[in-house]
Amino acid sequence: MSIPAFLPAIILHEVAHGYAAYLLGDDTAKRAGRLTLSPVAHFDPIGALFFVFTSIAGVGFGWAKPVPVATHMLRNPRRDDILVSLAGPAANFAQAVVWAVLLRFLFRLPASDFVLALATFCYLAVMINVVLMVFNLLPIPPLDGSHVALRLLGVDDPTLASRLAPIGFVVLFLLVGTRFFGGIFGGLIGRVLDLFVR
Repeated sequence: MSIPAFLPAIILHEVAHGYAAYLLGDDTAKRAGRLTLSPVAHFDPIGALFFVFTSIAGVGFGWAKPVPVATHMLRNPRRDDILVSLAGPAANFAQAVVWAVLLRFLFRLPASDFVLALATFCYLAVMINVVLMVFNLLPIPPLDGSHVALRLLGVDDPTLASRLAPIGFVVLFLLVGTRFFGGIFGGLIGRVLDLFVR
């Protein structure tokens, strides 16, 4: 049930990055055909495999192909890079709100297996979007939060986060499997999730 909830979560996340960049002067994503809801355009084989394997383990974490952004084409690179980076997590926030509203509506209906199945799906959709939103805001390359953090620290090199990405992937891979990270991140996710589904 998590797969049909995961697909719009990651697709709209990437489309939001591209559309925000387009509105701010960069049409790279549009020219690359990435301002589409088609899963094919955003499919990343490694991210998909990672999602399958982690779903079996009960985590369900993966990613789509990142949308290309030419920072130098943005009208105000320092400010707009932050806005483009935050657009993805904002899309997940909006989706979490929509699914939470639907979940609240379902609790008002008479109980049945069908309603329970829909409620379970909505809850999973809220949880997936909350996880993606919070995780992407971590200031670790290549996550969106790293772009925001570097810009707020006054770093003007738009390629620094990308160049640090290989190191960031190793750090993330090592962190995600630790109890320390799981405890802190899981606790944070629990608190944010509670705001949506309380």
